[in-house]
Amino acid sequence: MSLPDDYLRYPHRRYGMDQDRYPWRLSIDRPRLAWPEGKAVALMIVVPIEHHMLNPSGKPFKHPGAMQTPYPDLRHFTTRDYGNRVGVFRILRELKAGGLRAVFPINGAVLGRFGPLIRAIEADGHEIAAYGWDTDSLHWGGIDLDLERSLVAKTRAAFDSHGLRPTTWMSPARQQSFATLDLIAEQGFTACLDWEMDQVPVAVQTAMGRLTCVPLFNELDDRKLLIDQRQTEAEWRDQILEACAHLKAEHARFGGQVLSFTLTPYVSGQPFRLWAVREALSALAADPAVWNADAAQMAEASA
Repeated sequence: MSLPDDYLRYPHRRYGMDQDRYPWRLSIDRPRLAWPEGKAVALMIVVPIEHHMLNPSGKPFKHPGAMQTPYPDLRHFTTRDYGNRVGVFRILRELKAGGLRAVFPINGAVLGRFGPLIRAIEADGHEIAAYGWDTDSLHWGGIDLDLERSLVAKTRAAFDSHGLRPTTWMSPARQQSFATLDLIAEQGFTACLDWEMDQVPVAVQTAMGRLTCVPLFNELDDRKLLIDQRQTEAEWRDQILEACAHLKAEHARFGGQVLSFTLTPYVSGQPFRLWAVREALSALAADPAVWNADAAQMAEASA
């Protein structure tokens, strides 16, 4: 059976990018970023606060970390709950001990439930970001535009009702539709953590103007490496510190770049992993070439 004539035709095939969100460029051609005080590496630590329900629909797919066994999957549900009740406060203590600030993306659905945690995050001066509505409200290519717009608006309204006005957005599962950037820009968000196409923040175009994608690197994600890939805590710590060392070595050639990773409360907040968290954070905090910043600061510094 022969292929149809239009099988190999792609209307966007051309030199450079096949989309108009941001222009194509080689890394050696991008403008050199100068972080404050001449620092070589901008460090962004992200601590996601997620609402994993006991009976997710799983449509169009299950969020990473969602329930795995037939209902009621109490083993995984209570582990996630442990992260938000116990593990996250350990992470907060380690951040405070190192004098470090982090970004805390929070699902809109839990704002009314996690008051003491949110107050603790605010008290320590961390950035609060919007993390969509919940882990079962995913943005994806087949979502109805009005439904997606309502999810973003509902999330913004929830933060407003609690006196919070985040400027940074992260989508549940870091999954987007083709319209997500336009919709979050409509609601006043100016930075996004979903895309990681470069080692520096990248300005993208939306229907509402400019928005900055600050890269959050999935390749250093604690859940991916420690749970999915079953690496040791020592390997994970070493990978974070090796990434920092490499970016410092590249500074003369490329200018300031970003080092970012995730500390998931039910993963990194476990007592047997805290030594690795502590050693990684301590080394980064003591490095004179590292500028610890949140997403909003990085977006502003790279403008």
